[in-house]
Amino acid sequence: MEHLSVRWLRRYRSFFIVILMIIAIQVFLAYKSLDIANVDFVNPLRKRDVAAVSKSASAPTHSATEASVEQAASVKEDQEQQQQKPPVPVKSQPKLSIKQLELGFEPECDINAKEAISALQRAKTKDCRQHIAHIACAIQAGRFYATKLRSGCPAGNYTANVSLGCYRDEKDHRLLGGYFVSFKTYNSPSRCVELCLQSGYPYAGVQYGRECFCGFDAPPTATKLPDSSCNNKCLANAKEICGGYFAMNVYETGIAKFTAQVAASTAAPDVERVRIAFLLTLNGRALRQVHRLIKALYAPNHVYYIHVDARQDYLYRKLLELEPKFPNIRLARTRFSTIWGGASLLTMLLHCMQDLLKSSAEWDFVINLSESDFPVKTLDKLEDFLTANRGRNFVKSHGRETQRFIQKQGLDKTFVECDTHMWRIGDRKLPAGIQVDGGSDWVALSRPFVAYVTHPEAAGAERELLDALLVIFRHTLLPAESFFHTVLRNTPHCDTYVDNNLHVTNWKRKLGCKCQYKHVVDWCGCSPNDFKPEDWARLQSTEQKQLFFARKFEPIINQAVLLQLEEWLFGPYTSEYANLHGYWQSLYHSEDEHGKHDDLARTLGDSLMRLAARQFQLTSSLQLHELTHYLHRDQYKGFLVRYSARRSNSTQLLKLETRVRPVQFGKVAKNSRFSKRLRNFEVSTDFDQKEQVARNFAKLLGPYSELLLSYMHLGVASQDTSHSYNLTLLWVDPLGRLQDFNELHIEEAQSDVINHSKTLLKAPLTPGIWTAKLIGRTSIYAQVKFLVTPLAYHKGVPVASEQLARQLNGGMGVALPADFEVPTEWLQHLSSAKERDALQQEAVANAGRFAESLQNWIDELVGKFFQLRETCGISMVATQLSNAALSKLPLCSDTAWSSMAPDPKSDVEALLKRR
Repeated sequence: MEHLSVRWLRRYRSFFIVILMIIAIQVFLAYKSLDIANVDFVNPLRKRDVAAVSKSASAPTHSATEASVEQAASVKEDQEQQQQKPPVPVKSQPKLSIKQLELGFEPECDINAKEAISALQRAKTKDCRQHIAHIACAIQAGRFYATKLRSGCPAGNYTANVSLGCYRDEKDHRLLGGYFVSFKTYNSPSRCVELCLQSGYPYAGVQYGRECFCGFDAPPTATKLPDSSCNNKCLANAKEICGGYFAMNVYETGIAKFTAQVAASTAAPDVERVRIAFLLTLNGRALRQVHRLIKALYAPNHVYYIHVDARQDYLYRKLLELEPKFPNIRLARTRFSTIWGGASLLTMLLHCMQDLLKSSAEWDFVINLSESDFPVKTLDKLEDFLTANRGRNFVKSHGRETQRFIQKQGLDKTFVECDTHMWRIGDRKLPAGIQVDGGSDWVALSRPFVAYVTHPEAAGAERELLDALLVIFRHTLLPAESFFHTVLRNTPHCDTYVDNNLHVTNWKRKLGCKCQYKHVVDWCGCSPNDFKPEDWARLQSTEQKQLFFARKFEPIINQAVLLQLEEWLFGPYTSEYANLHGYWQSLYHSEDEHGKHDDLARTLGDSLMRLAARQFQLTSSLQLHELTHYLHRDQYKGFLVRYSARRSNSTQLLKLETRVRPVQFGKVAKNSRFSKRLRNFEVSTDFDQKEQVARNFAKLLGPYSELLLSYMHLGVASQDTSHSYNLTLLWVDPLGRLQDFNELHIEEAQSDVINHSKTLLKAPLTPGIWTAKLIGRTSIYAQVKFLVTPLAYHKGVPVASEQLARQLNGGMGVALPADFEVPTEWLQHLSSAKERDALQQEAVANAGRFAESLQNWIDELVGKFFQLRETCGISMVATQLSNAALSKLPLCSDTAWSSMAPDPKSDVEALLKRR
C-alpha cells in the first residue's frame, strides 16, 4: 500500500506543483492589489482620484430635512466598529505625511485621516486648508470633542448602568424590542447602554456575547432568571458577562422614557394672545414672492425679522425699503453667506434669535420661514393655536430609528465649512450620555427656550453641555436639523417638546433625492418638491390638522397653486385685479455689487438694449438697468430689458422696457416614429431633476457655460412597448467640428419625464452658432441650433484689448482626444475639411474683436436668437415723443407684461391702507 502511495504522488507531482504555484500567484496578486489601493488613495499626485474616493467611500445616501423613511433593524457593522471600538494604532494605518502636499503652510501635526487629506487636496484657498488642518489636528489629538456629557432632562428614578439582573428572552417575543444590533468583535454592557441611551431607550440588554438590545419597557419580573443563566463572556472584555443563550443581562440607561407633549387645540377665551416673531431667512431674487408671503402673514402686533443672504444685494436693497413704512419689519444688519447643509445656517439662526431677544419687540414665539413657505391657515388660527400652547416648542423628529438617522444624516462624520463648501474630514464618535434627535430645520420655538439656548445663564454641567453641543453642531452637516431637537431632549426644557413643526412638506423622493448638492457638500442630499396643482389634495388635507404652513412654493415654477391656495384662505380675487396670472422675477440688476461680474447677463442685456434702441433712433446715453423674467399662466414669455436712452441732440432721458423672447432653431425628422413623440428638445444649463426643468429660462449661454440637452419622449399607449432606440448626440461647434458626443438609450415605453444629457466640453467654448444633432445609425432624428454668446465684459470691465478678447472668446481647442477617430457614419453630419478651414479663418478673425467691433459681432449673433417683441415707456412726456414710433408706445403701467404693470398679489404697501 505504501508503494502505491509513492507512485501516486510521483504521477501527480507536476499537477500539485502547478496548483501550489497558482495559489501562490493569487495570494501575491491579492496582496499587491491591496497595496496598490492604499498607495492610490494617499498618492498626492492623484488628487482627482482621491477626491472621488473620499466622496463615495462609506457614505450612505443622505435623506435631508423632514424625511421619514423606513426604519432599520440593525446598524452596518463596519460603521459601528469604526465609531465605537478602540482606535487602531496609527502604525497599522496607511500614512501620508501631509507635509508632502503643497499646502502653503506647515500643519500642526502629521494628519493621517484619509478624508481630511482629500479635503486638503481639494480646498482652493490657503485659509480654508489651514482651517481644515487645524480642526483635523485637534481631533487627532483628542482635544476637540467632548467624550461624555450629562443630560439635564429629569430622569426620575433611573440610574445609568444599574444592572437589573438576568432575564429570559424569546425568539418570537423579544424582551427588549425597540432596537437590536449584533457586533462582530466588540460588545460590552457599557457600550450597549451608551448606544441605547443615545437612541432614547431607558433599558439596554446584552445577550449571546455579541448582541445588544434596547427597549422602552422594563422586563417582566416573571422572566427573571438566576444570574448563572447569563454566562457568555463579552467580546470586548472576557471578564464581563454579556447574557447567554436566550438569556439577557438587562441594565438601566439612566433616562426615562421620552414622550412628546400633545399640543392643545384651543385656548381659554380670556387668555392674552401670543405675539409671534416671524424669522424670514431669504435667498435668491424672488422679491414678489417675499412680498406675497408678508402680505399673507402681516399684522401690526407681530414682528417680522428678515435675514437676507449676504450675496443677495437685490433682495436686501428692495426689502430695506419696507423698514421706514412698517415699524415691525426689520432687516438683519449682520448677514451671512449660507450654503445648503452648511454650519453657517445654524450660526445665522442663533445670531438672528439673539438680535430678536435684544430688541424692544415683544414676542412669545419665533417661527423661521423661507421664501418657499406659505401659510395654509389664516393668521388668526395660528395665533389661537400658539396661545393655547404658550411655552411649548414645536420641532419635527426624524420618525425612524435613531442609529439609522445618525448614519443617514452624517452625524457620525465631522464636516468643516469653508470656501462655500462643506468638507467631510473624517468619522467621529458622538459624546456618551446624551440622547440624539433631529429631523426638520423648520421650527416654532418659545421665547424661554430661545433665551436659554442663545444666552444660557446656567453654569456648570448645563453650560458645559450647551458649549459642547455647539462645537458638535458647528461641524455637522445640516446642523439646524438636529441642534434644537438635541438641546430640547437633554435640558430641563425636555417637557416642552412637541413633535410637530407646523409644516407640511411636499416630499417626492424619487425626484428629490438625486445627490443634487455634491457641488457644495461631500454628501448626497435630498430636497422637497414644489407644490403644483396636482398636489392640491395634500394641501386641502391640512384643514383638520395642526399644520399651518406648507413648503415648497416657487412661482417661477408654478404660480397657479399659490393662487388657488390664496383664494382658499382669503376668498377669491375680484375681477378688478389686473395681471392675476403674471409673475416677474429679477434676473440681473445694474446696482448689484455681487452681480457686477455677471459678464454674460450684462453682455446680452447691453446687446438687446442696443438693438431695441435702434428701432427708435435712440443712440446716446444708453444704460442697462435690469433684466426680469416674465411668465403668464406659468408659461415663460421671455425676459424684460429695462434701460434708459436719449435721442441725439436731446437732453431728455427716456426710460423704456422691451420684452425679449429667446429662440433656438430646432427641427425633427417628419417621418420618424421616434421624432413624432419627441418634445422639449433644447440646449440649456442648470437642469433641476427634482422639478424637471432647466432653470436657465432666458437661455443665456456663454463660453463658460456647462451645456446640456434636455428632452422628453412621450410614452406609447399601445401594448407594443418593447422597442428601444440607441442614439448618439453630437455636439458640433461653430467651426463645424465635433466637440463631444453622448450615447442615449431610450425605451419606447419611457414615461413622460424630461431627461437631460450633459456635455464634458472644455471651457472656454468657441462663441457662435452651435448645433446639437441626435442621430441613429443611418439618419438624423432631431437637431437644434443655439447661440454661445461672446463676452463683452471680463470681471465687470469691458473687453478693450485683442489679447483679452482672444482669451475669452478664442476657444478654438477640441475637447475630444487627439487620437479619436470619428466613425464613418458620423461624417455626413459634420462639415467638410474645406468648410471647416473657411469657418476657422472667420472664427480666428472674430475672436480678436474688441470694443465696438466686438459689440457689432455680438449684436449680429444676438439678433438671430433673441426676438424683440414689444416695448413700453416707463415715464414719458409729450415733448419727448417727437419720434413717430416713440409716440405710439404705451405706458408700461398700462400693459399686462411690463415689470411696471400693477401686481396686486405682491402689493405689500396695500397693507398700509388697512390701518
